[in-house]
Amino acid sequence: MKHFLLFLSLSFIISSCNQSNELIKEQIIHSDCVAINYFKGDGTMDTVVTVKIIKDQKIISQLTDFVSQKNSKINYSCGFDGSLHFFKMNKVIQDINFGMNKSGCNYFSFTLQGKMQATELSNAAKELIVSLKK
Repeated sequence: MKHFLLFLSLSFIISSCNQSNELIKEQIIHSDCVAINYFKGDGTMDTVVTVKIIKDQKIISQLTDFVSQKNSKINYSCGFDGSLHFFKMNKVIQDINFGMNKSGCNYFSFTLQGKMQATELSNAAKELIVSLKK
């Protein structure tokens, strides 16, 4: 009986982790525009140095896939290097911060259903975000 309850608990935890990734994907998948704010790069949010507006659906889809990947932990001491703002019909539907310039600080963070969540910011995601800044 103990093993069954342990298995059931682990199954619930695993499925809830994957569910958060699916929920964020469902939230942003139909975006028609993404605004990317690039911060100074020192972890502070009040230093926007570049803003890029993305309307290419292929790129929006790539960003959506990257944001909804593997769960991660938020390291509040890292700060942020930029933010993504997903729009649908000129309304913001999701704000997502990202960190990528410090070792161990590669993640997207966002509020979903009233809770702070984080997902891993992969090397491929970083390459795309950096390339869009140019």
